[in-house]
Amino acid sequence: MIASPADQRRLLDLAELDTRIRRAEAARANPPQAARVSELLAQRQGLSQELSTRLGARDDLRTELARIESDVAVVDARRARDAERLATSTNPKEAQGLESELASLARRKGDLEDAELEIMERLEQADAAVAEQEALIAETNAEGSRLSAEAKQAIGEATTNFEQATRDREAVAASIAADLVALYDRLAKRGVAAGLLRRATCEGCNMVLSGTDLQAIRQAQTDAVVHCPECGGILVRTEESGL
Repeated sequence: MIASPADQRRLLDLAELDTRIRRAEAARANPPQAARVSELLAQRQGLSQELSTRLGARDDLRTELARIESDVAVVDARRARDAERLATSTNPKEAQGLESELASLARRKGDLEDAELEIMERLEQADAAVAEQEALIAETNAEGSRLSAEAKQAIGEATTNFEQATRDREAVAASIAADLVALYDRLAKRGVAAGLLRRATCEGCNMVLSGTDLQAIRQAQTDAVVHCPECGGILVRTEESGL
């Protein structure tokens, strides 16, 4: 193929814009915060499961405390009833039975109060454990919200870069011969499309060309489209090529 040296040089601008477009597409699809946000989502799921476990344990303790308090209320009611009956009883045997029951109820209440104190201590610890877990979830949510906002901003910036680079590419491509752009696009689909030949090195694939290859390139016309023997991309020759 024959193409003006100026058009061939503009292929380097096209290649640079294509690189910018690919980077912008990658940034849009996978902003730098995405990995951490995914970690936080998984972390929050684990924290929420643990919170459910701790809430369940606390609810069980509250239920147990309510049961004990109910039992204490029953004991107090029976003690009040027995004390009232004892105060009005004239039957020694009945009075003895009431005194025995009152003593038993007193012991029962003591046991219930001891159990109540133990449950209240455990409930205090359970409340602290729930609060601790809720704080961890709040921290995780706050970090996730911050990173999500940053990711949204990064995606917006990448989208702007993508759109600008796309417009610039269209303008550059329109200034190059259509057949040369078509060749470039075909090559781009499989790999390196174009690279500057600088000091015997193809900057498209960073391979150093042999003396024989360089000699063949020296003999080619300036408007001839030559290809890198290593990557197949178009070799753009300039004064930096050292030919």
